[in-house]
Amino acid sequence: MNAILKPDLATLPPPAPIQQLHHYAYKARDAEETRQFYEDILGLPLYHIIQSDYVPSTGEYCPYTHFFFRLKDGSFIAFFDLGDDVKAEPSPNTPLWVNHIAFRVDTVQELENTKKRLEAHGIEVLGVTDHHIFHSIYFFDPNGIRLELSAQLADEEQMAKDSTVAHARLAEWTARKEQWRKERAEGKAVEPLKPQQNDRPEFVKG
Repeated sequence: MNAILKPDLATLPPPAPIQQLHHYAYKARDAEETRQFYEDILGLPLYHIIQSDYVPSTGEYCPYTHFFFRLKDGSFIAFFDLGDDVKAEPSPNTPLWVNHIAFRVDTVQELENTKKRLEAHGIEVLGVTDHHIFHSIYFFDPNGIRLELSAQLADEEQMAKDSTVAHARLAEWTARKEQWRKERAEGKAVEPLKPQQNDRPEFVKG
């Protein structure tokens, strides 16, 4: 990973307004298996395909089929079938629940309907889970990607209110993490750092 430099911001153009997600891309074991899941079960239409023997960004030789499914807002989830019939391996140092993609639906009823639809196809689903500001269900696609469907409960006013303390809470965490790193380097810290504030007290045991 490249180190993040700190240039003189006054000499740089402003950041471009990022409007929305264009696409998220992942390795697929099999294109048709993936299409059946995303189009036939989840209802996302197959929208675009790119096929080539060479990777445009790097120039390396790696034949692929790159295919895109369109969401309602015009963004995409996309996949690469490299023709090797192998799906991507999960990260060995990260719990399976951490890395995931979350899609939004309009209502909790739609979550429940989708859960029934998935389970009817033999797909294991966790939830509906109450996250206070939204409800979610969780499941895995054929490529081992953990997916989340969420129905928002909090309105814009509540989310805007929460945003006013986000930087302060992150700064507090960052300061404590710096101290934890020092203690770990000195052999004093063994356990991973825990948040000082617990937003989900209902899960505290004892």
